[in-house]
Amino acid sequence: MSRGVQHSLFVSIDPSAEYCAGVDEAGRGPLAGDVYAAAVILDANQPIEGLADSKILSEKRRETLAPLIQQRSLDWCVAVSTVQEIDQLNILQATLLAMQRAVQGLKITPQLAWVDGNQAPRLACRVQTVVKGDSLVPAISAASILAKTARDAELLRLHTEFPEYGFNLHKGYGTALHMARLKEFGPCPAHRRSFAPVRRLLEVN
Repeated sequence: MSRGVQHSLFVSIDPSAEYCAGVDEAGRGPLAGDVYAAAVILDANQPIEGLADSKILSEKRRETLAPLIQQRSLDWCVAVSTVQEIDQLNILQATLLAMQRAVQGLKITPQLAWVDGNQAPRLACRVQTVVKGDSLVPAISAASILAKTARDAELLRLHTEFPEYGFNLHKGYGTALHMARLKEFGPCPAHRRSFAPVRRLLEVN
């Protein structure tokens, strides 16, 4: 079940126009937290300067761009697959599920979805995968920023719940600090038990 789905306000729609959604994810690699995906339909009449792959933008720049994307896009949606779904399905399938939920959560039905990478979710519309799309397609860049900022906000919330792991510092990635805290305290409910470093700790204990 998706959560955190939100939409921007948008003006009346020309039914003859073709709408294209950019789709990207955030959080495939970390050892903890849900995986996020976003879908964005940009408005050609309200361009957004500075869209780029969220990974190369500073946190401050992402936080500046995210509300602009929400305000100026025709439509947008952020969705997740939970830690439990990641462990049940595997991270690839959970990521594709989150992407599917993000597109399905749009109020505007796109005719085409541009998806970052080379793996496509099953969608009702046409799908085109774009390797390095978050650097090449503005709508995918916008989706990458929304997914990344939403996931970072969730990891800050997790930090308040489980402060001993330092989620505010490493955002769930397997840094030296995170691994040291994992060994000291063991996994918490936010950790992905199917991921090898977490699974090995559970097997040892």
